[in-house]
Amino acid sequence: MEYGDALLKLGLSAVLGFIIGLERELRRKPLGLKTCLVISIISCLLTIVSIQAAYTLPKPDHITMDPMRLTAQIISGIGFLGGGVILRRGNESIAGLTTAAMIWGAAGLGIAVGAGFYMESILGMVFLIISVEIIPLVTALFGPKRLRRRDIGLKLVVNDIQNIPVVLTEIRAMDIQLNNMKLKMLDTGEHFVQMRLSVNQKLRTADVYYELQKIRNVRGMEIESF
Repeated sequence: MEYGDALLKLGLSAVLGFIIGLERELRRKPLGLKTCLVISIISCLLTIVSIQAAYTLPKPDHITMDPMRLTAQIISGIGFLGGGVILRRGNESIAGLTTAAMIWGAAGLGIAVGAGFYMESILGMVFLIISVEIIPLVTALFGPKRLRRRDIGLKLVVNDIQNIPVVLTEIRAMDIQLNNMKLKMLDTGEHFVQMRLSVNQKLRTADVYYELQKIRNVRGMEIESF
């Protein structure tokens, strides 16, 4: 294998990994430029080594080597990294799935480049960015109503159990959907209410917080944007 070909493959894998890392960095996700670059470049390097070793290293008679055997182990190893960025929050929500998928994608692009599929890798990168950046914007504007909404977490302290239905009615009157609810009685006799709500994508969390502050019979409030 010529060094120029290896340099082209490693360089292209670095560019594709950089694009994925930059997208995650701009979204302040736990997968950054350095991580994506390492994953993409080393996946490409291991693919090159795997293919070249199968065809150039001396082998005993009647023994064959799979040129993609080493490459197949990359996917298994990437699973550990992907699992590390998936988080389960205290509100029972799961975060980091897209970032984990992007780790897997960076490795896949590196493997494809290392195997010599340049155009396929570039097209894969283009469709990947369209999928995570453009399509969500389009669905938020023109998709079904459910796709134009997002979830938020809300924690309230209500002074009397009889006021809980009143609070829920006022929340629903703001075009806010209640997805699930958890109730707990406090030692003070007050009631802790934890809810998962669905609001319009266009509403900022601060705006929702401001509107919810107007609800009566509420002594404390905490809101979280997922």
